[in-house]
Amino acid sequence: MATVPPSVESEKVDYLNLPCPIPYEEIHREALMSLKPELFEGLRFDFTKGLNQRFSLSHSVLMGPTELPTQSADVVKIPAAHYEFGTNFLDPQMMLIGRVMTDGRVNARVKCDLSENLSLKANGQLTGEPHMSHGMVNFDYKGKDHRTQFQLGNGALLGASYIQSVSPHLSLGGEVFWAGQHRKSGIGYAARYNTDKMVAAGQVASTGMVALSYVQKISEKVSLASDFMYNYMSRDVTASFGYDYILRQCRLRGKIDSNGCAAAFLEERLNMGLNFILSAEVDHKKKDYKFGFGLTVGE
Repeated sequence: MATVPPSVESEKVDYLNLPCPIPYEEIHREALMSLKPELFEGLRFDFTKGLNQRFSLSHSVLMGPTELPTQSADVVKIPAAHYEFGTNFLDPQMMLIGRVMTDGRVNARVKCDLSENLSLKANGQLTGEPHMSHGMVNFDYKGKDHRTQFQLGNGALLGASYIQSVSPHLSLGGEVFWAGQHRKSGIGYAARYNTDKMVAAGQVASTGMVALSYVQKISEKVSLASDFMYNYMSRDVTASFGYDYILRQCRLRGKIDSNGCAAAFLEERLNMGLNFILSAEVDHKKKDYKFGFGLTVGE
């Protein structure tokens, strides 16, 4: 009787024990981490004070120019300064985050595990500007090899998404939504393939959006990322390429896109609980140049 080689046995896939995929809305997570850091302009200072193991207070100051909307292609900026006070409650079963800003905005986020498989996520913002306040509630069900999410938002926004692992590395999903206030509906599809060395994801929607991303892990410290965004309604297209370099004391991320915009973001750990941040962005097409530096202090 012929025997099966060990290499063939190791390639057999148990389709009844596939891994649970990441949420549908996060299929481009690795690419976004490398290509879209939190760039800023001016001076930024963040301080977090822990009161106990679960509760902490945060203070943030940002001093820098603010862009004003104009009819021309020229960029118009005015000096501005903002202060933000925040409270954070972190628990294994619940997360509560609140922010109050000097411009009158109030933000809140909630994440609560209702059971081992079902979680509730909600976020909202209140502003003094008419029709600018918004809120969103998500119910996320995590199955053995799939995830389902339902969304409810203001403006009669309803949405649902589903993603399923079809192999140890490949997951497929889809979404539907209805915006009752604007009388618009849409449907979308997505695919994600990931291994220990790379992640590739693609997404298409009836709204005209096509999004592709690819991340290659060169080593434990270096990864390269690229994405491609296309809207077949407006014919807008953008491609970008970036890198993510993690050292023992710092992390450096950068990108350049097809619009001639280049950016870099550096986070360096100076001491325990003390980080130095540098942010730079150059947009040659708009002749817009941004530079920022800051400190993050936290326990």
